[in-house]
Amino acid sequence: MSQLTDMDRTRLRWRARRGLLENDLMLTKYLDAFEADLTDIDVGALTQLFELGDNELLDLLLSRLEPVGPLDRPAVHAVLANIRAL
Repeated sequence: MSQLTDMDRTRLRWRARRGLLENDLMLTKYLDAFEADLTDIDVGALTQLFELGDNELLDLLLSRLEPVGPLDRPAVHAVLANIRAL
């Protein structure tokens, strides 16, 4: 597990800013709770989620959809579970 630098944290929070307020609120709440403990694997999973469109991301965050294809991996499921639990 590597430590995120201040620049890494800033970049991660910037990437978490989305076009939909609901996504912004959920992702910010997740980062507030877990940012200090994120691993490289967690950051990789978040990066995959950040590459999605806003509506698709919202559907995953609200459990309307489950990850499929390249997103269907344990790290993405774990990040989504933590976000959904908040």
